Amino acid sequence: MQPPTKDLDEEERRELDEKARRGETVIPGGTGGKSLEAQEHLAEGRSRGGQTRKEQIGTEGYQEMGRKGGLSTSNESGGERAPKEGIPIDESKYKA
Repeated sequence: MQPPTKDLDEEERRELDEKARRGETVIPGGTGGKSLEAQEHLAEGRSRGGQTRKEQIGTEGYQEMGRKGGLSTSNESGGERAPKEGIPIDESKYKA
């Protein structure tokens, strides 16, 4: 997978690198990277990790995990919140 910045010229890369070094996220999925290159590597690894998990548990299971995770708040997990909201979560779809 090529990083989304592969087609940028040197000046554009330098500008993005400066922003990244100031703490801005310049690459989707690159949060936490301290340089443009670091953010590119983080984004690539996160994407690959998600794809691997999806292959392990299947599309349905991956979607079900996302549904549960999307319900979580700082006060309670998605598993605690789903029944309160009346949202069914079928954990059998993603438990191996």
